[in-house]
Order: sequence, then C-alpha cells, then structure tokens
Amino acid sequence: MALLQISEPGQTPDPHQRRIAVGIDLGTTHSLVASVRNGIAECLPDEQGRVILPSAVRYLLDDRGNTRRQIGFEALSAQAEDPVNTVVSVKRFMGRRLADLPDAGKLPYDFEDQPGMVAVRTVAGAKSPVEVSAEILASLRQRAEDTFNDDLFGAVITVPAYFDDAQRQATKDAAQMAGLNVLRLLNEPTAAAIAYGLDNSAEGLYAIYDLGGGTFDISLLRLSQGVFEVVATGGDSALGGDDIDHALADAALSDARMQAVTPQDKRAVLVAARRVKEKLSTDGSAHLSCALSGGMLSVSITRERLNELAKPLIDKSLASVRRVLRDAKIKPDEVQGVVMVGGSTRMPAVRDAVGVFFGKTPLTDLNPDEVVALGAAIQANQLAGNNAQGELLLLDVLPLSLGLETMGGLAERIIPRNTPIPCALAQDFTTFKDGQTALAVHVVQGEREQVEHCRSLARFELRGIPPMVAGAARIRVTFQVDADGLLSVSAREQMSGVEASVVIKPSYGLSDDQVAGMLREGFTTAAADMKDRALREARVDAERLLEATRTALAADGDLLTPEQRTEIDRLMAEIGQRCDRGELEVLEAATKALANGTEAFAAERMNRGIRQALAGRQIDQI
Repeated sequence: MALLQISEPGQTPDPHQRRIAVGIDLGTTHSLVASVRNGIAECLPDEQGRVILPSAVRYLLDDRGNTRRQIGFEALSAQAEDPVNTVVSVKRFMGRRLADLPDAGKLPYDFEDQPGMVAVRTVAGAKSPVEVSAEILASLRQRAEDTFNDDLFGAVITVPAYFDDAQRQATKDAAQMAGLNVLRLLNEPTAAAIAYGLDNSAEGLYAIYDLGGGTFDISLLRLSQGVFEVVATGGDSALGGDDIDHALADAALSDARMQAVTPQDKRAVLVAARRVKEKLSTDGSAHLSCALSGGMLSVSITRERLNELAKPLIDKSLASVRRVLRDAKIKPDEVQGVVMVGGSTRMPAVRDAVGVFFGKTPLTDLNPDEVVALGAAIQANQLAGNNAQGELLLLDVLPLSLGLETMGGLAERIIPRNTPIPCALAQDFTTFKDGQTALAVHVVQGEREQVEHCRSLARFELRGIPPMVAGAARIRVTFQVDADGLLSVSAREQMSGVEASVVIKPSYGLSDDQVAGMLREGFTTAAADMKDRALREARVDAERLLEATRTALAADGDLLTPEQRTEIDRLMAEIGQRCDRGELEVLEAATKALANGTEAFAAERMNRGIRQALAGRQIDQI
C-alpha cells in the first residue's frame, strides 16, 4: 500500500529536511547572524568564538596592486592608522547624499556625491554604502554556511523602523549583492519584541527603546497571544552612540586645547572616545589618551562629565518617545514594560533617564547587542517553514503618511501614518479641465497639508484618457505597501482601462532634520496648515467655476443681454482679484456670488439644449 506524505501549508514536504534560514542584524557598530538550532535561537560565532562582527571594512592593495579587503575585527584594528580606507558606521550613510550628512567634515573620509547616494573614495575606488554593507553581509552569510555546512535558504534582515523607502531598498540591494535571499526586512524594535515575547511569555503594552550606534527607534507594541501589533513608531535615523562619541571627542580636544587635523587624528580621537565611553559604563572615571599629529592628547573624563555631554542627545531621544505616546494616546504609566535594545543602552545615564520617564526599571534580561538578531532568527525560521507552531503575526506600521498632490498644491493622504503593513488603499480622482487626456501623479510622504512641505517620492503620468468634460473621468489611484515597507503606486482610468504605475525607489534618504521634524511640524503647524488648505481648496473651486463659466460663455454667450454679460464679467473679475489675496471668506463670497449670478444663464442653456434635442421629433418618438 502506498503511503502519502502530508505536510502543513508552508512546511517542508520532507520532515527530515530543514531549510537553513538566518536572522541578520546589520548594525551601525556591530553586526550579528543568528539561527534557530534545536528549537532555540542563538547567535552564530566565528572561528574564534566571537558572535559580534564589527561593521568595518578596510580596502587595501597587495604587492601586485590587487585589491584586498579586511572585514570585522581585522579592519577595526587598522582604523586609526588607515582611516581613509577603513569604513565604519556605514549604516549612517545608507540611502543618503552628502547634503544629508551634517557631520561629514568631522569624519576622516573622502566623500564623493554620486547619483543616488554618497560614496567613500578608497584605494580600491569609490565605494557606496551598499557595496560596503554587502561585504559585511557576505561575511555573515559565509559564517552561517560554514556553521551548517550547507547553503542558506534565506535571511531576515533587520532595519531601523524609521528607515525610509530609499534606505530599505539600499539594504535589499546590499543583501542581493551578498548573495542572500531576503525573506523579509524586519523592523528592529519588532525583532526585539519577538525575542522578548517568546523568551519571557510577555503580554501587554511594551515600549521598545532602541539606541544603537547610528540610529534611534522607539516603538510601542501590543503583545498578545503571538500577535505583535505596532501601535505607533518614531525615532531618528541619525541619532546614536556615534553622536555621543563625537561629543566626547570634541570635549576632550577642547579641554586639551588641541585639534584633530589629519584623518588619522580624527579617527584616533573617536576610537579613544568610544573606549572611554564604554569604560565609564562601569567605572566612575577614565583616562582618554591618544597620539595626534600635534602631540599627545591626554585628559581625564568622569562619568558625570560624560552624562552632561550625553544629556542633550538622550533628551532628544525622549522627545521622540513623547511623540509616539501622544500618537497612541497612551500615558507613560500605561506601558507595562520597556525593552532596552542596542549597545548604547548599556550607558547608566540612558537607563536611568528611561526609567525615570516611564516610572519603572527597564528590561535588560537579554543581551542588548544580540536581542535583535535573535528575534530575526525566530522570524526567519518561521518564514522558512521550519516551525510547526505556525507563523507569528507581525503588524508593523508606516511611520509617515503617503499620498499625492492634488490641485492647488495640496497633499491628499491615501495611507495615514501608523497604518499596519502590508496594506493596499485606493482613492478615486477626476480631471480638472474639459478634454483632459493626461494626468500627472506626484507621490509624496509627510504630515503637512501642502506638497512643498512634504517629501517628493516619485512622479509619473497617466496618458490616453478619453476626452471628456471636466469631472467625468474616474481615475483610481492605488497605493500598495509590502511587508518590507516598500511602496508601489498605480493609476487606472475606469472606463477606458488605461493604466500607469511606478515602484517607488527614491534616490536618497531623509535628511537629519526631516526625519525628526516631519511629525513635529505636522503638530505645530496643524492650525495654520488647515487654514491654508481651506484657502487653497477655495481657490481650486473658484478656478473650476471660472473655467466652466468661460466654456459656457464661449458656447452660448449669445443668450445673454449686454447687461447680463457685463454683470457676469464683473463677477468673474471679482473672483480673479480675490484669488490673489489670502482672505478665505471674501473669496468664498465672490465664488458664491458668481454661482448665483449665472443661475439664470445656466437655466437658459438647459432650455436651449432641450429644444435642440427635441427639434424635429414627434411625441410618439419621445
């Protein structure tokens, strides 16, 4: 008798086979790879037993002039002597251009502003952040394949929740270059929640405070029976431990009345500052010393001094926390627990400030460096079909609203911020002028009412619309956001079926101020924005009425007496004058006056149309 082998949906058909899937935390300072082995998520070590891989790549030439690369600890040890060719903290450059890097002058690199994003000039040529990240990812892939002695099925790669479309796409491109099959891009706070939710059987409302080397994320999640719902998210993609290093380095140079002139100087003082910062997490004071071209830098730093330097940056992170709680309409004491993620949360000042803000001791049960990779590994194991318990339900959200430009320069939101993803939403639009055969679609991102205050993502045109009177066409614009947070937009004219679409792949990321400022501006300017929106909408209505009136006069102006025509011309001129002034009530009154003043004319046009339609026809034909 033949036996049928039955497998659950999403499971491998062979119960003895297992797809090798990993979770990768591609971090600013360190990167890790983890996998589920024997039912337990664990980080995979290298040959020396180290699970952490410094996110550092050094490019150099051998005796024959061939390019070589050093990755991880080997590269990190050379950053002081060869800072120009040793690229660290590359995650901060991902999807960004030179104008988006306010601290570029403090860094020891020779930047090149290429189309799309900034690159770093090295002896091996200009290297983009995507290429450097691919080197790190390839090293982690090799580590995993060596561990299992098998090829990888795929990987879940984590990204900051506040990474925009450009930064997410750049991360996927880097993974592709590294030979990885990306199962999903997973937000770092969600990955941490997965690890804590499963390890501690935690349920309730949790805040994930993630302060890494180069980015800060704050997410509010509701954990309940395997469902991880992101209630609200915020953060700053240009705030992290690196900024504390810079502040400490600047203070040390100022105290010693010295300057870091050469690239070697800049890197040496940053390395010394980071070493002292880490030492001060356990000690009350430490000595910062390093050799510079101008002499020996040697100063004593206390923990109190470090806390003083770090306070503005910690306060900046807590401002983002306040915004997220306000979005969710949640008070700090309603949060059941605060999960600390990222190496920078080891600082006592950070833990103390977060504890005071929420009124409870933060959770530090899991290693803050490893928790994100562990959560990604659990998710990767499920997406690969290895977990008989089924897949976790992850409900991530969009950090900023998505929409498009309408007449008058207004931003019409299609998908509001904090909408769970993946999602697809559509809205119908129409033409503004008679006979219009094309429509320009401008996709924007942000919280302001005016397009000029939002970020432009893409533009495309829908052509081939059948000529119709204004307002007759029905154009459906559909926004789709996949599980990785990447956006595609399509426009379709319903009657003719003509269609156009675009996949959003922006050329660079949000600037430092844009990321933190978009939501803040949305709140602080809400009243003024709504007033301005009402004025712009009134102008659009007025212009539409003017256009319709001009068309009617051209077709049937002979129905009017000279006096009637003069009066309508006067009312039209009155609207034209009011459109240029910022007086909403006056413009609305002028528009209403023209509408009322043309009612008799509209009735005469209708009577003429009826007479023409009935001319020469018998009663029985009607």
